[in-house]
Amino acid sequence: MDTQYSLSREDWSLHRKGYLDQQRHQEKVREAIKKNLPQIITEESIIMGKGKKVVRVPIRSLEEYHFRFNYNQGRNVGQGSGGTQKGTVIGREAPDGAGKGPGAGDQPGVDYYEAEVTLEEVQEMLFRDLELPNLQEKKKPILASPTYEFRDVRRKGLMGNLDKKRTLLENLKRNAMKGKLFIGGIIPEDLRFKTWEEKMRYETSAVVLAMMDTSGSMGTYEKYIARTFFFWMVRFLRSKYQQVEIVFIAHHTQAREVTEEEFFAKGESGGTRCSSAYQLALEIIDKRYPPADYNIYPFHFTDGDNLPSDNETCLEAVQLLLPKVNLLGYGEIVNPYYRTSTLMNVLKRIKDERLVTVAIKDKSEVYQALRQFFAGARGRESGGTRI
Repeated sequence: MDTQYSLSREDWSLHRKGYLDQQRHQEKVREAIKKNLPQIITEESIIMGKGKKVVRVPIRSLEEYHFRFNYNQGRNVGQGSGGTQKGTVIGREAPDGAGKGPGAGDQPGVDYYEAEVTLEEVQEMLFRDLELPNLQEKKKPILASPTYEFRDVRRKGLMGNLDKKRTLLENLKRNAMKGKLFIGGIIPEDLRFKTWEEKMRYETSAVVLAMMDTSGSMGTYEKYIARTFFFWMVRFLRSKYQQVEIVFIAHHTQAREVTEEEFFAKGESGGTRCSSAYQLALEIIDKRYPPADYNIYPFHFTDGDNLPSDNETCLEAVQLLLPKVNLLGYGEIVNPYYRTSTLMNVLKRIKDERLVTVAIKDKSEVYQALRQFFAGARGRESGGTRI
């Protein structure tokens, strides 16, 4: 019995349409995430996620799929009343969301898309252009984990390091020399192996001092802003650098070194004496992190509501600290109802490029604070080196 075959001319591109639509949708989601990054990094689902790798965040520039009726079409009449001339305006489409008159609207709002994103995706976009500024080579470079590079090809080695391409070329050349141009009959003489070399890598060291005001004037909103900044700062440092130590300091009228868990979870009260944080930072640097061996970066966040009599003491402490550090970052969370003098006004009297100050009025400005403190361009211009 003869075997019969049938040929199909089915358009197989249709089978890929679903996959292509999915890829196009994912690309739109990534573009929307990048556009909404200042809002996304302050989402409570991320900051309070306790290590969750996948979180759901609202993306308001990406709408849910839905059918929309054009109310301006009227009765869809296709014939005019006559008498029109060239250039006559016969009607204008109202912009989306425009009402028909004054008063409360009766139309539903626009639904937004809530996407699942991984922290790795957000980090990749957020940390792309960030680095420790003014990084310098220090006297005591630290031996980092070695790297391995394949630099040579040999006749002997481990089968796991077999260089298949070169092995086939050797086999082809050997057969060609015998007048047979083909690949086959591989023997031990044909085998070629990649060999690697261990490359020792030395890195300069750095320490970051995270200082946060936990006094009574720091309300729930202010503490959330400060913790959001330090949350992303810690992830940035640990994802990009190996030899960076982080010291956590919490203060009200007194400052003390705390654990990372206490820093992000514990709330306190009382008055505010910001100089206590800077004085403790000076003590820690003098005892444990000599500037000759470490790149030093203190970052302080407060609402600026400092004890007035402490402002001059704080100014003196900052002036003593600046010669020891690569950069000192001061972030002030601005209260719109607070009109008296703040610590920011006192620190503005210091004219030193190593002091960088930012004022945050809205949680979306945490993104700009990160970029201001960890501007890669500033580090490159100063000739700094990566850790």
